[in-house]
Amino acid sequence: MSVENIQKINFEFREKLNSVAEGFRHNFCYQCGACVGDCPANNYSGTFNPRIILLKALLGMEKDLISPDSEIWNCTNCYTCWERCPQDVRPIDVIIALKNLCQRLGQAPDIIHKISNSVMESGITTTVTSATVRRREQYNLPPVRDYAVDEIKKIIGSK
Repeated sequence: MSVENIQKINFEFREKLNSVAEGFRHNFCYQCGACVGDCPANNYSGTFNPRIILLKALLGMEKDLISPDSEIWNCTNCYTCWERCPQDVRPIDVIIALKNLCQRLGQAPDIIHKISNSVMESGITTTVTSATVRRREQYNLPPVRDYAVDEIKKIIGSK
């Protein structure tokens, strides 16, 4: 093995991740792989693997994890990994912490900004179109209700 192939641990990034809510949990992962077995994102994606994400967090591989095209964005937030983990690492919490860190560092995908703005403006993640209204009427569903956007902004701490 050549010296160039040796991975140096980025402790600075690990400390950054430790400072985000629930980000510290990556420190307890011993790479058993239980999180992978029933993971729907792993089953349907060629690149998503929660065990590898936790390994990259343990190694401090910031460039792989903190970017708009990082594999963390393929997580379905199903919590299966949390249920399967024998070490109570809660891989989903670490992935959410990584997503929050991406957002904080301006490295979230554009669609995330679009969804966030939609929630801040209307309280929902999608745009209600005339087609949406017609379809809801067709199926005798109630109209999409208005949400207390001021309360959402207050909770989030936005003006």
